Amino acid sequence: MTLTLLGFFGFTLFVIFYVWYQLKNENLKSEKGYFLAGKSLTGPVIAASMLLTNISTEHLIGMNGNAYKNGIIVIAWEVTSAIALVIAALYFLPRYIRMGLTTIPEYLENRFDSLTRTLVALFLMLSFVVTLLPIVLYSGALNIESIFELSENFGFSQSEGLIYTVIIIGLIGSAYAIFGGLKAVAYSDTLNGIGLLIGGLLIPVLALYNIGDGHMLSGLKKVYEFAPEKFDIIGKPNSVLPFGVLFTGLMINQLYFWGMNQTIIQRALGAKNLAEAQKGLLYTGILKILIPLVIVLPGLIAYYYYQDQYYNNPDLIYPVLVKKVLPASLTGFFAAVILGAVLSTFNSVLNSASTIFCFDLYKKHINPTIDEKRLVKTGKWIAVILAMFSIIAAPLVAKAPEGLYQMLQQLNGIFFIPIASILMAGFFTKIVNANGAKAGLFFGFLFYILTSFIFDTGIHFVHIWGIEFVLNFVIMILVSKAFPTDKVVVELTKDSSEPWKYSRFLGLALVLITVLIYYLLS
Repeated sequence: MTLTLLGFFGFTLFVIFYVWYQLKNENLKSEKGYFLAGKSLTGPVIAASMLLTNISTEHLIGMNGNAYKNGIIVIAWEVTSAIALVIAALYFLPRYIRMGLTTIPEYLENRFDSLTRTLVALFLMLSFVVTLLPIVLYSGALNIESIFELSENFGFSQSEGLIYTVIIIGLIGSAYAIFGGLKAVAYSDTLNGIGLLIGGLLIPVLALYNIGDGHMLSGLKKVYEFAPEKFDIIGKPNSVLPFGVLFTGLMINQLYFWGMNQTIIQRALGAKNLAEAQKGLLYTGILKILIPLVIVLPGLIAYYYYQDQYYNNPDLIYPVLVKKVLPASLTGFFAAVILGAVLSTFNSVLNSASTIFCFDLYKKHINPTIDEKRLVKTGKWIAVILAMFSIIAAPLVAKAPEGLYQMLQQLNGIFFIPIASILMAGFFTKIVNANGAKAGLFFGFLFYILTSFIFDTGIHFVHIWGIEFVLNFVIMILVSKAFPTDKVVVELTKDSSEPWKYSRFLGLALVLITVLIYYLLS
């Protein structure tokens, strides 16, 4: 236990010291300094922060548990992200940077009207509190509690141990977001990202080394031959992720998440210029191609060890595998990596939520004349309130039937698809007006809740995303034609920086690699 604690606190304190050193001369009292990192982020820092904002313990636990139960088909959530990142880097990002946006809802006011911006901001705030933050906290607590065996060592129940761990993680994560702003989040993510890749790769490497009696490829061959059906990437129609969803709702969700989601895209909005922002997104695409080695392969290896032993509770399988293959001397370091992954997502979402609240709600409707210093202070307080709500809600997500990751995606559909619909309508059509956008937003919200949580349609929820997206467009066009407005869209130009000269080349390479993965594993 002593070595475990030394490794844990050593890496955690190193990250804290590194962030303090990087920020000691920064001005964090201005809007740009606190919310957009002073427009100073470079491509590698953006990529590391994006990856860690996306990859947390809901992936390490939830995705590996999903792979253990359902096989490699769940890799679709990851590798198709690369295509969405290419589209975001080449199409969406140049618009955002040149318009000088701080938040995505700002675009909606320019394209539609002020009320559309406000409604989307409220939807986003609700999605953070109801879905992402509680699931990130709970999955992180589950892993930390399991690795340190807190309930056994301190003599309380596992449920109590999880609650205490949720509170501690929530408080630490809040501190990053509240006191350091986006730059603190980005720099801590860079170190934690390196730790995640090293620590995460250790698990499959050590496991395959042991299974193959010192030869990793032999170990992989044994795992494959034990259950070859687990390695078929083409999901059947009745599987947890049918192959057909790649052509219906999955890519819509991916485009929204990587190209329109404030929590992710805010890192790019804090870039030095357009070229660095594009580098950040495309480097993230490379990492998303590689990350299944950390968040899918261990789940497949766990099936070799445990077969269906944890079939009804797949979210336990990753902590069990970690304890089996990881030497005690590295347990503390790995626990610190897990904590870093949790904190990176948690503090990133808090920072984005406070940014949306300050610019799209508070400054827009409550106090338009507020000065920068007071606005930053308001952002810190809203982060505190959101953190408290998330800590309270976290225990409610326990025992998701298909695992935490699947639950997260199902809940995200409530908010992501309606917002994606009106954003894409704004980007790609001139027909849809503010009235149509609001109709599409509310229709999509109600349609998805009814078809996914109230009535059993028998249709996979990702297919429902695709159906909803099409229906939203029909509703928006019909309402726009029935209730026309005189809104004139003004294209803002606040940044004229040039794109990265290799962006198209790397983008094409990422698309081809994604297609090749499906060809080789089909």
